[in-house]
Amino acid sequence: MKLTETTPLVTADFPVAEFSEFMRLGSGFTDDGGQDVLLESMLRAAMGAIEMRTGKILIARGFNWQVYVWRRDRSAQVLPVAPVNAVSQIVLIDGVGVSTPVDSATYRLEFDGARPRVMPMGSTLPEVPSNGSAVISFDAGFGIWLDVPADLRQAVFLLAANYYENRNDLVKATGQMPFGVLALLEPYRDLRLGAA
Repeated sequence: MKLTETTPLVTADFPVAEFSEFMRLGSGFTDDGGQDVLLESMLRAAMGAIEMRTGKILIARGFNWQVYVWRRDRSAQVLPVAPVNAVSQIVLIDGVGVSTPVDSATYRLEFDGARPRVMPMGSTLPEVPSNGSAVISFDAGFGIWLDVPADLRQAVFLLAANYYENRNDLVKATGQMPFGVLALLEPYRDLRLGAA
């Protein structure tokens, strides 16, 4: 399985000015905005870490997910991240690389805040070709920055601030998130039992 971002975030997607204010960085000087690139990189790192830990995509964007076999049986396919807003297409790729789009009338998205699924309109999803794969293209995320739940926005700022404050101190680098960030993320962690 391979998840690929198809519409990467751009600088305008990040709340750099709001984060600068959160950090209480000086303003009104001739070098205002001089740290914007650094602040953006801290926000990118914090968002990436939070998305990986929770399985929740914060700012909406497109993804391709390539699978080589459906999970369990062909009655449903749980997607790797949430929230998923739309499935735009499913393409089957055979062993020699020939792509065949799946008719969109044969499947649907089952919306779920934790475990969205692609469901067949009939009894099963189409079979993945032998030595081939299926690529599911979908849009995931809460929306723009202001659509992200307030506690997740706070977690991003706290983690990005931690990265900023400790960016030159390798001695303090433990690889663990601060407790306050973990506490904010806990309700968003998906507890998965079994193979589904």
